[in-house]
Amino acid sequence: MVKNVLITGGSRGIGAEAVRHFTSIGCNVVFLYKAADECAKSISEETGAFAIKCDVCKPEKIESAIRDAIVLLNNRVDVIICNAGISKSGLITDIGNEDWNEIIDTNLNGAYYCIKSVLPNMISNKSGKIITISSMWGEVGASCEVAYSSAKAGIIGMTKALAKELAPSFINVNCIAPGVIDTDMNKMYKKEELVEEIPMGRIGAARDIVNTMEFLASDNSEYITGQIIGVNGGRVI
Repeated sequence: MVKNVLITGGSRGIGAEAVRHFTSIGCNVVFLYKAADECAKSISEETGAFAIKCDVCKPEKIESAIRDAIVLLNNRVDVIICNAGISKSGLITDIGNEDWNEIIDTNLNGAYYCIKSVLPNMISNKSGKIITISSMWGEVGASCEVAYSSAKAGIIGMTKALAKELAPSFINVNCIAPGVIDTDMNKMYKKEELVEEIPMGRIGAARDIVNTMEFLASDNSEYITGQIIGVNGGRVI
């Protein structure tokens, strides 16, 4: 069966790779993006996926975007991948309230708004796959990443709670916790130093995360829910 997939943060990085992959295997894909108009246009033209500009921090905008996405997906969302996220580093004493709120709003509240908006469609269909994206820092915390770690830890708690709540409606909810992945978010760090801390001896690729997304979106994961799957090369065990 061809699946209808909704991806947030789909214009760059892991999200863009997810859009490319799911369209390549025959899925109908709609992706949300915040500001990267040229990137979104390029991905849309390359893959045939539909792009909707939307800030996941704004619940009223999300509700409208999800309604449009559902129509584009023939009134059925089989999979939602909550991938949109940002990161800002710094000591907690140097992080302003505005930065804190933006990180929490984008990484945690944004996922909540998207899931809440798409749930009526999934519940009415008595099926669905919800895939959230946390981080290894959501599992163990990171110095100078308190806001990011807090938001990603919240994603883990939300995933587990939702899995229990939605299981009677035959909706699976699982979370991927990436390690260091070769994207723009990590370009500020020296790769050599990062690799030294990874047992598998390499930085992860976006494809490593997308392969896990595909499994969780497939029928092969029907009996898996509420799980946090670390894709980090052994960095966090």
